[in-house]
Amino acid sequence: MSEDATPEPGTVYLVGSGPGDPELLTLKAKRLLEEADFVLHDKLPGPKIIELLPDDRRQDVGKRAHGNRTPQWEINERLVELSREGKRVVRLKGGDSFVFGRGGEEAAYLAEHGVPFEVVPAVTSAVAAPGVAGIPVTHRDHASSVSFVTGHEDPTKPESTVNWEALAETGGTIVVLMGVTRLPQYAQALIDGGLSPETPVALVERATWPGQQIATGTLETIVDVRDEVGIEPPAITVIGGVAGTRESVVDFLRNDYSQSGEGVSND
Repeated sequence: MSEDATPEPGTVYLVGSGPGDPELLTLKAKRLLEEADFVLHDKLPGPKIIELLPDDRRQDVGKRAHGNRTPQWEINERLVELSREGKRVVRLKGGDSFVFGRGGEEAAYLAEHGVPFEVVPAVTSAVAAPGVAGIPVTHRDHASSVSFVTGHEDPTKPESTVNWEALAETGGTIVVLMGVTRLPQYAQALIDGGLSPETPVALVERATWPGQQIATGTLETIVDVRDEVGIEPPAITVIGGVAGTRESVVDFLRNDYSQSGEGVSND
């Protein structure tokens, strides 16, 4: 190929990193990270996973609520640019890239610009975070359905598209991702929609990261518990009877994530 020839576009891999523990990366995700010419990563893959990436082959394009943000259009264009240089690119996201991860938007943009891509699924934090806290999202005695909801919608929307009243009527388990800041609003909305104020709730902060914290309460008390324990993003909210099952297993639950100790309250 001459120096002026255009290289074949490199493949972009939309890779989920799981909840953050490097041992919960899929084998394929680990291999692709080792083989990639370049990695564009979010803030949420977890510090131990990001530490595995050489500084000269990675770029932080993450977003933080009320903090520094890389515009999505810039991420999209960077993916196309790197592909057209013939590079093998990993777009690394926390959890699964197709669960509130904007992976679908990026896939559409890549396709529109003729860039080959592959989706590499992962363990979603919507299931993993409750799991490491000892909370099943479904349980024969408590919930035969589960709803996954974002607590952080596009700020340009004129109003929320989450129907909290319908979720309250549906019952089952409700898992809210990215919803710590708006917890007072949707906790009250669910009570107004008919859920009992005594409905169990659990918050799991930084699941599988060092310093994981877990706090429990009810719809009526969980905002005070959040503030007392100091739960901050990133965290998952689990609402429903399953959140109450943690109490029966917690004394025997083992993990090596909560290095700073769990913040737990049932009051």
